[in-house]
Amino acid sequence: MTKPTALRPPRSGAPDPDLLPEGLADRLPPRAAEAMRVTRAMVDAMAAHGYDPVQPPLVEFERSLAARMAGVRTNRMVRFTDPVSLRTLAVRADMTVQVGRIAATGMGEAPRPMRLSYAGQVLRIRGDGLEPEREQLQIGAEIIGADNVAAAAEAVLLAIDALKAAGASGISVDFTLPDLVDTLAERAHPMDADTIDAVRRELDAKDAGGLASAGGEAFLPLLYATGPFDSAIAKLEEFDRAIIDGGALGTRIAALREIAALVGDAARLTLDPTERHGFEYQSWFGFTVYAEGLRGALGRGGTYRVSGEAKAGHPPHDEVATGFSLYPDPLIDANGLTPASRIVFLPLGHDREAAAALRADGWRTRAALHDTDDGHALGCTHVLGAAGPEAI
Repeated sequence: MTKPTALRPPRSGAPDPDLLPEGLADRLPPRAAEAMRVTRAMVDAMAAHGYDPVQPPLVEFERSLAARMAGVRTNRMVRFTDPVSLRTLAVRADMTVQVGRIAATGMGEAPRPMRLSYAGQVLRIRGDGLEPEREQLQIGAEIIGADNVAAAAEAVLLAIDALKAAGASGISVDFTLPDLVDTLAERAHPMDADTIDAVRRELDAKDAGGLASAGGEAFLPLLYATGPFDSAIAKLEEFDRAIIDGGALGTRIAALREIAALVGDAARLTLDPTERHGFEYQSWFGFTVYAEGLRGALGRGGTYRVSGEAKAGHPPHDEVATGFSLYPDPLIDANGLTPASRIVFLPLGHDREAAAALRADGWRTRAALHDTDDGHALGCTHVLGAAGPEAI
């Protein structure tokens, strides 16, 4: 009988059996310990504000992951056929949609507003030029049943608290209005569907010439209503007064001002009202979070809707929500460069009660398993002596 291929040594030119797929990587000590510390710190910060954790599965039916929120893209998900049901399964690319399913089903009768938190790995089918990683740690919180100013401000402040608890500093938050073009098209500047799509595309690209050519010349001032919050919101107000039938954004602008006032000096605030990257399912309010010294955005959030199909005896589910997702991998990589300190080497025959007392006092211990074990070689900083820990 021929041996299984997996037991044969790799042939010349054959792929290395230990090679990981592109965009995936092991996280080794001390970064793995830092990832656990960051996760605990963030989840504890959310729990302190009354958020209950949920743990959805890694894999679900593709249809379930795509049906709860508008704008969820199945082409970002790794999909395969379930050998049991023969239906298409997908590995989650975003845990927010799973929390939406939980809120609409298993916790559909729970009192609102309901506060839920989560933490886990997500997988994209491919990375991009700036973020080649396909697997990311996602930690977040959702307020189900509220999307008002108070809920939006709570979400922003909690995201800031969670990042600070994990060790981030110099936090800045950029506000946006994901439904800006739709609101203007409905209330002040009617456009057909093709023009709306073109205007969105050129605003995303920040292309003034393309925006004018697409029929969005009236929206050119929006490209300049960006920057520090106070000056940018003033420019947005000027635009709102000047556009046809002015005042279409009045309630949005007032809400942004209220949220900014509630956030206060907890973070530096900026505004880019046309930013839509990463806000596929947000409704009237969105925000992006950054931290000093770390590359890229650390998270995004905002308001959205959780929906679901009608079932026997029950109408279609439709519910507002507010929340955020944090992706702290850059913070983990930045902080996880220094090996943990205070590791005590325990020689063979050591005093077990003394070792237990050290662990209770916050020390880490690493015990010898052989008389040739060397504490320094094993990464220890101290050795347990007769009088207690002694520096190596």
